[in-house]
Amino acid sequence: MFTLHPETPDDWWEVEALFDLCFAPGREALSSYRLREGVAPVSSLSRVARDEQGILGGAIRYWPVRIGAARSLLLGPVAVHPTAQGEGLGGALIRDSLEQAQQDGWPRVLLVGDAPYYGRFGFRRLDQVLMPPPTNPLRVLGLSLQNGAWDGIRGPVTSEA
Repeated sequence: MFTLHPETPDDWWEVEALFDLCFAPGREALSSYRLREGVAPVSSLSRVARDEQGILGGAIRYWPVRIGAARSLLLGPVAVHPTAQGEGLGGALIRDSLEQAQQDGWPRVLLVGDAPYYGRFGFRRLDQVLMPPPTNPLRVLGLSLQNGAWDGIRGPVTSEA
């Protein structure tokens, strides 16, 4: 059984080690990481999942970005330790943090990911939103947290730095 908690500064390196374990070497060379450079994650949305012994099983982070003048959230990374995969922990992290993002008044969320997986949370392809290269445009997905939040939003995604 895992419990979700806000990520604290003390969790940082353990979460980074989980991301290193779950993602390919060189993950920080991806375009989404360029949008995170020099920008702190949104602390109210970054979560960790720990078991009864306090062992880290999963983590999720969000980052503020802009699409033109529109302030948005960039979801990711989200990772679940290989020993805990297939138990719904990733989905729990996503649902919990999206609910908090909506309560916090964020209008929209985007990510780069697998449409079949993220589609079950309501994410859809964003044809008019351009992540920095070399991002596959078919993997740029978005979710409205407020009615019409993606209406008229188009153009390149930029960092808040």
